[in-house]
Amino acid sequence: MSATLLAWMPSMPELIVVLVIVLLVFGSTKIPQLMRGMGQGIGEFKKGMKEGGEEPPKTDPPKDGPPPPGGEKK
Repeated sequence: MSATLLAWMPSMPELIVVLVIVLLVFGSTKIPQLMRGMGQGIGEFKKGMKEGGEEPPKTDPPKDGPPPPGGEKK
């Protein structure tokens, strides 16, 4: 790693101070809910990425549906 990147990395005491502030702001009951929601969001994202690689199913246009916009040509 470069020296400039290491200079901006927080040390252990700084991380502890940040975690204590987060605990005071959100409370001990809200943090598990936030992490659970984040985990579910990541799971949905991964599921969407897997489904996104597949070809969408081809469907035929409805035959009994309304006429196309613009009316019928004669």
